[in-house]
Amino acid sequence: MDYLNAPISFKLRKTLCYCRLYGPRRTLAKIRGQIHMRKVYEHLPRAGGTPRTGQTVGIIGCGNYAYSTIAHFLDSNAGKVIRGVMDTDLNRAASLFEEYKAAYYTDDADKLIGDDGIELIYIASNHASHAEYAIAALRADKNVCIEKPHVVSEDQLARLTGAMRESSGRVFLGFNRRRSRFGSIITETLAGEEGPGMYSWFVVGHQIGPDHWYMRPEEGGRVLGNLCHWTDFTLGLFGSDAYPIEINPTSAGRSDCDVAVTYTCADGTIAVITFSEKGHAFEGIRERFCAHKGDCLLEMTDFQVLKVERQGRAKVHKALFRDQGHQASIVSCYDAVRRSLPYAREAQTAYVWDTAMLFLKTKEALESDSRVLVYPYPAGCEQ
Repeated sequence: MDYLNAPISFKLRKTLCYCRLYGPRRTLAKIRGQIHMRKVYEHLPRAGGTPRTGQTVGIIGCGNYAYSTIAHFLDSNAGKVIRGVMDTDLNRAASLFEEYKAAYYTDDADKLIGDDGIELIYIASNHASHAEYAIAALRADKNVCIEKPHVVSEDQLARLTGAMRESSGRVFLGFNRRRSRFGSIITETLAGEEGPGMYSWFVVGHQIGPDHWYMRPEEGGRVLGNLCHWTDFTLGLFGSDAYPIEINPTSAGRSDCDVAVTYTCADGTIAVITFSEKGHAFEGIRERFCAHKGDCLLEMTDFQVLKVERQGRAKVHKALFRDQGHQASIVSCYDAVRRSLPYAREAQTAYVWDTAMLFLKTKEALESDSRVLVYPYPAGCEQ
């Protein structure tokens, strides 16, 4: 929906709603992100400057998410650390450059990748380009944080994990829900229970039109653009005996919206993800998660309320504002590089492979309307 051209009464109600859900500061960032996407300069600002001490971050892709989320949380938590920004649209690159006081902007990704002063690159461009930029950066031994999805094909996945094995650079993925406060509580709570689990997600997604760039064949559609958030979270709940995972799809004529996907694990765990897109979701993405494992029953609504019940005793966790883990995900990557924290390269390579194979095989199952099996890394590399 075009919020900037909506009636003033709608914009006012939307703003008040988002202040309640996300807080005034986060809401302002979202509003400014909408304006940023429309900004066109009569004369572009001077593109170069002398980098300041501590400006070690690059951003490839200066769309709404990079402006209102990545740059916003870096600036709020680490200060003016953005050195160079790149976008194929120089207006967007210039807008982010000016707002967050970067040292320079460009439409040439090689300038960032070749900049010895940049230690970490956040990649938030169009989906099909994520892996390609990441591979190029890894070949230059840069650290990268790749927004979802990190690949759109098995070929990209094989090349990305190959580059990871050959580079000294680190790879982090932008799946934020695992990093949220409630995500951590859910994962730790269910990991403490014995036996197989039963998990269910009900997700209401943004309504987008068929001409949206997500829907271009090369970009992977909404399974790779949206559903991957919940396949990734669900994968984190599966145990070491989950594989092979059987995927069974259900759809009503569309392979990426109004779908339900069932995952049956070798250890008896079952998970279901239902993704619905109908009319405009006024409060944005809506999420409800239910789980039953061992003696634990668990319910979570919109990352604001989480109820954990065990043997007749219930504990309710509440958040003042919705927290899907964006801040934790973005800042943790920066901190890991800045502080040279330990990095389990083989384990991270396996994770990059396994989470990608789950959403790629989910897409395959939905498009073919057939059962598909998923195998883990490195066995899955041989399939």
